Amino acid sequence: MAMSYIVKVEESRPASDGQPSAGPVYRSIYAKDGLLQVPSSLESPWQFFSGTAERLPNSPMLGRREVTDSKVGPYVWLTYKEVYDSATKLGSAMRNRGVNPGDRCGIYGSNCPQWITAMEACNSQAVTYVPLYDTLGPTAVEFIINHAEVSIAFVQENKLSAILSCLPKCSPNLKTIVSFGNITSQQKKDAEEQGASCFSWDEFYQLGSSDCELPPKRKTDICTIMYTSGTTGEPKGVVLRNEAIIAEVLSVDQIIFLTDIPAGEDDAYFSFLPLAHVYDQIIETYCIHKGAKIGFWRGDVRYLMEDIQELKPSIFCGVPRVFDRICNGTMSKISAGGIIRKKLFDFAYYYKLSNLEKGLPQAKAAPLFDKLIFEKTKQALGGRVRIMTSGAAPLARHVEEFMRVTSCSTLSQGYGLTESCGGCFTSIGDVYPMIGTVGVPMTTIEARLESVPEMGYDALSNTARGEICLRGNTLFSGYHKREDLTNEVLVDGWFHTGDIGEWQPNGAMKIIDRKKNIFKLSQGEYVAVENLENAYSQCPLVTSIWVYGNSFESFLVAVVVPEKQALENWAANSNEKDDYKSLCKNPRARKYVLDELNSTGQKHQFKGFEMLKAVYLEPHPFDMERDLVTPTFKLKRPQLLGYYKDVVDQLYREAKDLKL
Repeated sequence: MAMSYIVKVEESRPASDGQPSAGPVYRSIYAKDGLLQVPSSLESPWQFFSGTAERLPNSPMLGRREVTDSKVGPYVWLTYKEVYDSATKLGSAMRNRGVNPGDRCGIYGSNCPQWITAMEACNSQAVTYVPLYDTLGPTAVEFIINHAEVSIAFVQENKLSAILSCLPKCSPNLKTIVSFGNITSQQKKDAEEQGASCFSWDEFYQLGSSDCELPPKRKTDICTIMYTSGTTGEPKGVVLRNEAIIAEVLSVDQIIFLTDIPAGEDDAYFSFLPLAHVYDQIIETYCIHKGAKIGFWRGDVRYLMEDIQELKPSIFCGVPRVFDRICNGTMSKISAGGIIRKKLFDFAYYYKLSNLEKGLPQAKAAPLFDKLIFEKTKQALGGRVRIMTSGAAPLARHVEEFMRVTSCSTLSQGYGLTESCGGCFTSIGDVYPMIGTVGVPMTTIEARLESVPEMGYDALSNTARGEICLRGNTLFSGYHKREDLTNEVLVDGWFHTGDIGEWQPNGAMKIIDRKKNIFKLSQGEYVAVENLENAYSQCPLVTSIWVYGNSFESFLVAVVVPEKQALENWAANSNEKDDYKSLCKNPRARKYVLDELNSTGQKHQFKGFEMLKAVYLEPHPFDMERDLVTPTFKLKRPQLLGYYKDVVDQLYREAKDLKL
């Protein structure tokens, strides 16, 4: 196959000794002579920041909107020099509190200038920072503080009470808490009772001196430990060294340099994806390296689009859910504009689309229509966006196409994991045939597919399919204190991602499945489906349940085999005359089962996205005759999806109609 964007660097390997077969090893065409190496002069991401602060001291770096009495003002900016001075002073204050290089510092809160300043303070002192985020559930913060032995934490004001309530269970480790803003005397007292000290941001800043000696840094130092939700209970701490973060940022720079125009001091990035995740953190570090400015959202999704309009970013990284929203919003505006405008829009849309499909670059596909028609639609993101990326979950093809036609910007869909330090594949923004794929390996990574015989995926067939495996310079250094889990996924230098991919003829990768029974919803939340099914099965109305989530949707649906007797008892008490089979079709019975399941979910403290939005009642138990279960009655998920495909589509339609 003519793979124009990748080069083969190693032959395939047949199956042997219990090892499945694996396809050839490929590299990006942009790294054909060798993977990107970190230059010897770079030891730590701190140099990206200190270098820019020296080069562009008075350029704006971090901005946020001032909110007073429910009025919101324009963006107010801190310069690179101001942030540099704050970060070094905070770093010095950390040392004064007995926090030394290699110690661990928690950062807990939503994106804001303090988050980045705290991160850079850690980098300045070679302290490992550990993002704490509550989407992992209430006990996760406490687990991470203890597991990573976090001794100091920078905490957003509205998260202080959460951190203080963990203190009794974290006391041997956590000694210092610094608020992003202010702190009450009661909070100080509560902390002291548990043997910890609490400071406001300004108080802590005063503990530092500006001429503190910075310790030497090494590539092999641990920059951050990022916790990621495991399938089973406990989050896993992904250990990322300085060299991995540096290599990833340089690779982003290299790809943009070769295929687009790199970021610079005229660029603005809109920061709203959580900084606790690797995707946003790498992009912000890239922006800092290039001297661009970073404007933060207000932290409220209702004002997201308004903040974008105020900032007018030139670089926008989103997740599918945000692009869905933009697409739907734009379409409803166009429909409201009357039939003639709609016809004109459609004509321009399909004209530009056909030129993109022919291989014309974004700027040359329809320059006249860009001025006349798409000048309006590109205002959805403020009108200045020139680099756009999507990650964290699959982007629906029609949305990707819509964004490419109407935004007048290139769009790269990427794929990455915390374990690969962010993006390990990226589609090349202006290569339209990569639509619907995650593109080619980054210039720091080699990739191959490994067969998964039990799922019917063969890496050696004409259409190569299998588990995506990675090797290279941006891989993690293992899971913190979990060698067992590390050895499961790192075999002979290859990281097994658990995602099933398919090479496309042009060398791009398409993600088609997930090896383990975890899936991701469109907002990027992981769902460990077996845990949910085990909990839902405790509902007395249920004999068996199969929970399904489509990664293009934001919620879950389920097929339930009800407990016959329990359902008939309900019918008798509710004056429903139907027999069991008809009861399964009865809307009242379905609503009753759904409500009971969700109250079971509440008892287990499920999060909103883990609740069910619609159920189908199946009178026949899942059986081996229809190939829906294994001999030990484990659910066969791909087969269940094949069998209930129409049912699932119907459930999603119903649930959406209710939402409207």
